[in-house]
Amino acid sequence: MKNKMSYMPRWGVLLMDLTLCSVAFWLSAWIASGSFHYPLWADFVTPLGVQYVIVMVVQFIMFWAFHTYSGMLRYSTFIDTIKVLLSNIATGLILFAFNILMDYTIGQHPLLNTVLAIYVPMAFVLLFSLRVGVKTLNETMERGQGSPRVMIYGTQTAGLAIAKMLRSAGNTPYRPMGFIADANERHGYELAGLPVKALNDKLFDWMANRRIRHVIISPLKMRTLNPAKDLQVFIDHNVRILTTPYFKQWDNIDEIDMQRIGRIDSIRIEDLLERPAIEINTDNVRQCLRKRVVLVSGAAGSIGSELVRQVQKYKPQVTILLDLAESPLHDLLLDLKQQFPTSRFIPIIADIRNRERIEHVFSEMRPDIVYHAAAYKHVPLMESFPNEAIQTNVLGTKNMADMAVKYGVQRFVMISTDKAVNPTNIMGASKRIAEIYVQSLFRKLHETDPKCTKFITTRFGNVLGSNGSVIPYFRKQIAAGGPVTVTHPDIIRYFMTIPEACCLVMEAGTLGDGGEIFVFDMGEPVKILDLARNMIRLAGFTPEKDIPIVFTGLRPGEKLYEELLNQRETTLPTSNEKIMVARVRESDFDEVNERVNQLIETSRLTKPFTTVSLMKQLVPEFISNNSIYEQLDPQ
Repeated sequence: MKNKMSYMPRWGVLLMDLTLCSVAFWLSAWIASGSFHYPLWADFVTPLGVQYVIVMVVQFIMFWAFHTYSGMLRYSTFIDTIKVLLSNIATGLILFAFNILMDYTIGQHPLLNTVLAIYVPMAFVLLFSLRVGVKTLNETMERGQGSPRVMIYGTQTAGLAIAKMLRSAGNTPYRPMGFIADANERHGYELAGLPVKALNDKLFDWMANRRIRHVIISPLKMRTLNPAKDLQVFIDHNVRILTTPYFKQWDNIDEIDMQRIGRIDSIRIEDLLERPAIEINTDNVRQCLRKRVVLVSGAAGSIGSELVRQVQKYKPQVTILLDLAESPLHDLLLDLKQQFPTSRFIPIIADIRNRERIEHVFSEMRPDIVYHAAAYKHVPLMESFPNEAIQTNVLGTKNMADMAVKYGVQRFVMISTDKAVNPTNIMGASKRIAEIYVQSLFRKLHETDPKCTKFITTRFGNVLGSNGSVIPYFRKQIAAGGPVTVTHPDIIRYFMTIPEACCLVMEAGTLGDGGEIFVFDMGEPVKILDLARNMIRLAGFTPEKDIPIVFTGLRPGEKLYEELLNQRETTLPTSNEKIMVARVRESDFDEVNERVNQLIETSRLTKPFTTVSLMKQLVPEFISNNSIYEQLDPQ
């Protein structure tokens, strides 16, 4: 266990300061007696002992006025030094002014100006030396305990603030060893007493020789980087990346509250995959949602709960939280009441597969806008239970869509998936069938009523950190010491953050005139093997050496490569470059409705092969992969 110096109470600091000031006074008197030929115990107008008392009383009052004793000596900062300096200067000015006043009134000054002139700087030197000495001793003791050595990436204000915090705050063990400069920044000099090094291969040799295995990056620096590319060099050299919380006070390092920013965390893989903030047309979204009754199905899920939170920015009249999961819904409601105390929420426990229950909800609540996020989404599980996939993803969507039409919902936004593109599994095919149903339903209604409910579908890929996604799964495996399991060395996926996905869902919901399937720009694909290796390195381990990686083979229904969603030949642009309209075939509603009803009835018979056979008829491009249902595909 790390030894720590005990804390000295404030009165102890004050007593020590007054003791040093006493030493400074008598030393000043002794120096004055030798240099200016004052007998040390000469018969002055005011005895030297009385002068000492006057000086100490004024000094004590100034210590109290400037609170020089309020901080801990071992964590003294520039501000503490300024306080001490000002208290000493104020003491000298008051005493000199007192002398001038007494000289004017009685013709003699009671204090020796020579002693005062020596005392003020000497007292400051002793007080300053005390703080520097204690701080240096503390830092030496902490270094002796093996504090991790760190480099600070960035030489601007935020980087300097981190260096200052590491040297001053008592709640971080890290020891700063230098700064890292970008290619366009000057290097080869010292900043705040630390070397500034260029980011190149020589840097990592220099760091290795000094046993430096950590680098700290400020949030402001993160905003200027492309994390996926610019930070990979640190990961490749097994350098652990740390970051600090964001605070507006970075702009003025002298006003930083060291205790607030002392928390330093390892950077998350989500930070490396996150892309620049997406801009949406908030005016359109506000016009669509303001003072409306908004219903979110699957509200307690990853996407649903974030949608609920983002909707609150636009001041809906009420938000209806519909979900079947009791405990997650309860937890969500408690969080929302704390986060949005002025917003109104109505939680509803309901199963979207129960048509009568859903009709009761719509007839009572009369929502204006519906975000349909409730669905089964796990590919391997749905491959084992296709009937359940149909009941939830198809019947549930049909119930929600039918009730939206019956009770005059203005906009119905359905959350779909990239796995609905040329599906190879039950989950993707079930979502494609749901897409076909709501699209054809809109076209049928729009022929006779142009003001009918607008059905809009949104497709996107994997969401970072969602329930059951690969990143939380890898994180648990790493925490347990491994192994980390990857299905195939070449498997790739597209990723998007939950807030980013929900942001685009809301704008897509305002762009559509009805019947569209919107797809999102998912950026560059990520190789899952690289993702696993990076997560292991970010946790401070070496892949294959500390944490093994095991390949388990593709799971039933799993693709090696997800379909690209933003190919020009399959999409059309919109006013937002991140959102495209997918080109898909149109279907006749009457035929679709008949076949969907048949599929739903068949799924109730728990005959999976018959159910999947009907799915393949509805979605001809559904070709099973690594699945027992491959035998149903044409040879």
